Amino acid sequence: MLVIPPVSSLISPVINLKSITRNKHKRSAASRFGKDQSRLATAIVYCEANFGALDGKTANGLIRRSEKYEILSVIDSEKAGLDTGMVLDEKPNSIPICRDLADSLAQAGSVPDAFIFGMAPSSGMLSKHERALVLEAMSHGMNIVNGLHEFLNDDPVFAAACVANKVTINDVRKPRDKKNLRLFSGRISEVTCPRIAVLGTDCAIGKRTTANILTRALNDRGIKAVMIGTGQTGLIQGARYGVAIDAIPSQFCAGELEATIVEAFENENPDVIIIEGQGSLSHPAFSSTSFILRGSCPDGVVLQHAPRRTQRCDFEQMAMPTPVAEINLIQTISDTKVIGLTINHEDMSDNEVSTAITQYEHELGIPSTDALTRPPEHLVEMVTAAFPELQRKLIAVA
Repeated sequence: MLVIPPVSSLISPVINLKSITRNKHKRSAASRFGKDQSRLATAIVYCEANFGALDGKTANGLIRRSEKYEILSVIDSEKAGLDTGMVLDEKPNSIPICRDLADSLAQAGSVPDAFIFGMAPSSGMLSKHERALVLEAMSHGMNIVNGLHEFLNDDPVFAAACVANKVTINDVRKPRDKKNLRLFSGRISEVTCPRIAVLGTDCAIGKRTTANILTRALNDRGIKAVMIGTGQTGLIQGARYGVAIDAIPSQFCAGELEATIVEAFENENPDVIIIEGQGSLSHPAFSSTSFILRGSCPDGVVLQHAPRRTQRCDFEQMAMPTPVAEINLIQTISDTKVIGLTINHEDMSDNEVSTAITQYEHELGIPSTDALTRPPEHLVEMVTAAFPELQRKLIAVA
């Protein structure tokens, strides 16, 4: 008989569930997402000691954009009491950072629908403490959203906890059965609209954020754009089309991405397709970018770069490449063209960002901008300059 281990009371104090009921929150998240929030599931995001940092990119991304969940709070005891929007972008959004699960539940006033593991550690595995915390969240009736390489549904302890607590676990990265995986077929040639991949000079550098902002900016200007997610965060955010490419056997990576892009093209009839990048083509630790280039066969690439980052993320012994080096590599191994450079402004003042934009435009001969601090119109102009046929779709902004 399988026994579910007790959860230590050291994780968080005992919570009075009589005062915390399971119901749907009706907070004014509509102002954040611009749509009917009654259909969104509510969620707490766990990001201990990492919110706003590189390994907290899933939590960071969910705070900036979520079409699937209404985020009620983030757990990070080191930043407890702060506003998540202020931490990320110096703009308040009324989503608090809480010290632990008990604090999050008390502030929520009811048990949220989901507990999202909001970190992306390089190990891709839960620690012993984190396993206990996830089990505690399940004991309160929360479904689990897990973006790690460790598939909790395959763990007998978590499987038993699902049954005992009548909850579910969404292992976001778990691919379909191998018999259903698709090989590259060449059907990408049937996608006649421009395909633009947002790649980068390092991992955790802002590729997904830029891709999201670019997609939204194009749609706002009348150019129908569809984004293809390629990682766990994009899928958790609610990407309609996507695949966690780093969890797929290499033989099928290009084919799965190609098939997803073809499906989006046939279903949506978009004017342009934006493909989220992963890792970096020049980074020896990651192979996802090469599969993205092969599976999407992009007509253009937007390159994301952090001018102040001197070493690779998690690899301090490895120097960052220059944009020139990365562009040359991309255009050497793929029949595509880098159409613009976007800047990650970490550790930079606004004046330094402006100087960098001017410098890179002069050095590279392509448009440059910062997706987060400069008008989104700059991204639209970057795309329409490379693909003039899209200009006729533009509508004036009120």
